[in-house]
Amino acid sequence: MPDFWRSSGYHLLARDAEGRLEVTDDFLRAYLLRPEMQPPSEACANEVALYNGLLEEPRRPVAESEVAALADPDARENFQVWLGFRDRLLAAGTLEGCYLRLFREGARGVPGLFIDQLVHAILRGLLDETPSGLRARAGELFFRGQTVSLDDGRVRLADSETVAMHAATGGFGNLGRLVVEAGTAPRSVELDVLDERSHVHYWGRDEAYDTVLDVTFGAAGLDALCRLLERWVAHFLGVTVVIHPVQTIRDERWVWHVGLDAEATAILNDLYNGAEVGEDRLARILALFRLEFADSAAMRPDLAGRPVYLAMAMAPDRTLRLKPQNLLMNLPLASIS
Repeated sequence: MPDFWRSSGYHLLARDAEGRLEVTDDFLRAYLLRPEMQPPSEACANEVALYNGLLEEPRRPVAESEVAALADPDARENFQVWLGFRDRLLAAGTLEGCYLRLFREGARGVPGLFIDQLVHAILRGLLDETPSGLRARAGELFFRGQTVSLDDGRVRLADSETVAMHAATGGFGNLGRLVVEAGTAPRSVELDVLDERSHVHYWGRDEAYDTVLDVTFGAAGLDALCRLLERWVAHFLGVTVVIHPVQTIRDERWVWHVGLDAEATAILNDLYNGAEVGEDRLARILALFRLEFADSAAMRPDLAGRPVYLAMAMAPDRTLRLKPQNLLMNLPLASIS
């Protein structure tokens, strides 16, 4: 299996004794090297000094007065946000620890982009020895928005940014944009659908985000997502669960559910509470799952042995934005580690 997801920052991290990803100076420097953090040519001396000092020693304490001394208000804000995030990372010690704390204690002040980057790197570690392009493509759902296609009874997901780019340029960059602006319809671009045989084509184009995942009931792409969700739970919570797709929820003793996104959460809550759910909303459900604990003792005693139902649903604009933290925060565990 070739290397992949180089932009995740995984290669800049170390592993602790439990296999968690430890924060390193090089990982912190990678944020500083982003274009929006680098001082422009007209930056004041204080900004240049602060930036260079952090490049040399990314963990060094920074007094509020140092940030307040920056002449550019945008630079002040950028450093305040980054330093706040850096301090959260250092306090947790690992990416996994920081991710859990963000949702247990509150993620206020942390940009969604930073959270997605944490997920990107953590998943890269989980997939380190997984020779499946399907599972890697399923991993993209955890940190990138998807656009849903419902054709011929198939449920297919394509990267939303890629879809938008093709819609604007026909897939041909600036030249395609000029053609669209001139009023000429660009040539349609077909994105490759991955399956059991074609998933090897994912490698080498892993950061192009130009492949399609089929999550129709019974499709290999949906199975790949289930296996990745199982590993996600085991890695963070230390419990073994088995997840498999179901077509309906027929359970008079339905006691617990988790929506994998905001839309699915709202629909499941209404169904559970007996509220009327219209056909248009039900049609937004893309997949249902049944989760079972391998050891019922890991569950809350009053729910031990009962299944947990999961759902994934698209928004009215046919987009999907998975919230993988939901599965970590909302399972009925006997105790929280």
